[in-house]
Amino acid sequence: MQNPDARLPGSKDKPLFTPGPLTTSQNVKQAMLRDLGSRDTEFIAVVQEIRNELLAIADVSQSDGYECVLLQGSGTFGIEAVLTCTIPRDGKWLILVNGSYGKRMCTIAEVHGLECTSRTTPENTPFSPTDVDALLKEDPSITAVAVVHCETTTGIMNPIREIGEVVKRHNKTYFVDSMSAFGGIQFDFAGCEIDYLVSSANKCIEGVPGFSFCIARRSTLEQTAGWSRTLSFDLHAQWKGLESSGQFRFTPPTHVMLAFRQAIEELKIEGGVAAREQRYRANQSRLVDGMTKLGFETYLTPDVQGPIITSFLYPEDENFSFDEFYDHLNARGYVIYPGKVSNANCFRIGNIGRLFVSDISALVNEIASVMSDMNVRLPAQVN
Repeated sequence: MQNPDARLPGSKDKPLFTPGPLTTSQNVKQAMLRDLGSRDTEFIAVVQEIRNELLAIADVSQSDGYECVLLQGSGTFGIEAVLTCTIPRDGKWLILVNGSYGKRMCTIAEVHGLECTSRTTPENTPFSPTDVDALLKEDPSITAVAVVHCETTTGIMNPIREIGEVVKRHNKTYFVDSMSAFGGIQFDFAGCEIDYLVSSANKCIEGVPGFSFCIARRSTLEQTAGWSRTLSFDLHAQWKGLESSGQFRFTPPTHVMLAFRQAIEELKIEGGVAAREQRYRANQSRLVDGMTKLGFETYLTPDVQGPIITSFLYPEDENFSFDEFYDHLNARGYVIYPGKVSNANCFRIGNIGRLFVSDISALVNEIASVMSDMNVRLPAQVN
C-alpha cells in the first residue's frame, strides 16, 4: 500500500519516527475542523460508534460480555484508572516489570498507596509464564496481575496469552497495557483471558492524542462499583455514565474523537489490523536491514523484538553524540526518539503511524549522511 498523503505539497510536518504522538494522515487532521457540543446527538452517536468499533477491532462485542470505556487524557490516565479502580481495598497487584512503563505502573500504585508487589526481569528479557505461576503460588494474597504488552522502552513483546492462561488458572484479575500494540498487532483478545486492556488514541490506530480507552470484561467491571480511589478516574462510573446517557461525565475531547473516528475508518480501508501489522513489520524489516548495513546494532535479539519500535545501541566511536545526531536529523526533517534503557546507551526509532517503507528508506539514507558529517565510523557488517 502506498502512502496517499506522504510529503503533501506545502506540508511542513516532519515525519515522526516515535512511539507517539505519531504522523497522522491529512484526513485525520481535517476531521478535527468541526465544532460539536458534548451533548449534541451527533457527537453522542460518534461516541457510541467508536466504542463499538474498538470492540470490533478486539474481535469481541457487548453480546460476548465486553465493554469499552473511553477516558479523557493520555494513555497513562487509562492505566491509572485501571490500577486504582479494579481491585478492592484489600486487593493486591502483581506488576511485571521489564521496562519504564512497568515501572510507571509501580509508581502509580505507590502514589495511591495500593498494595503492590513487583517482579523485574532485564529489559531485554520477556516474562516467563512459569515464573508468573511460581509468583502466584508463593503469594496467594495477590488478586490482580498487570503486564505491558509491547514495552516501548525497548520494543520487546511479552507473551500476554501464555501469562493470561496462568493468571486465570489462579483465578486472578488480568490487566494488559497494550498501549503500543492494540490495533497494530494481531492477537486473540478473548483467548488471552484479558479482564482489562488499555490503549490510547495516538498509537497504532493512528489518531491524535487526547483520550485513552479500556476494553473490559463486563462481569469483572461490574464488581468494581465503589472501588475507585479517585473521582476523575472512576472507571465503573465512567462506564455507567456512557451506558445511561452516551455522554462523558466531564468535558470530552470532541475534536480528538472526530479525528479518531476517521482514523478507525482508515484502518478499515487499509485492511484492518492484519494489514496494518504487515505494513509495520515491513517498515521495521527495512529499518533493521538498513541500519545493520550501516553498522548499527539492535539492543534486542530478533526473537523478542516487536514491529513497533526498535532500540539501537550507540556507536562506540568517540565522535558520536546523541544530542548532535538528533539535532542533525531534526534539522533535516526527521524526528527520532531518545533511549530509555537503564543498562545501555540506546536511541529508538518507531515504525508506526502514517509511515511507509519509502519513509524508512529516506530516514536510513539521512542517517548515513549524518554519520558521515559527524565523522562517526561504524563497523562494516555484511548480511
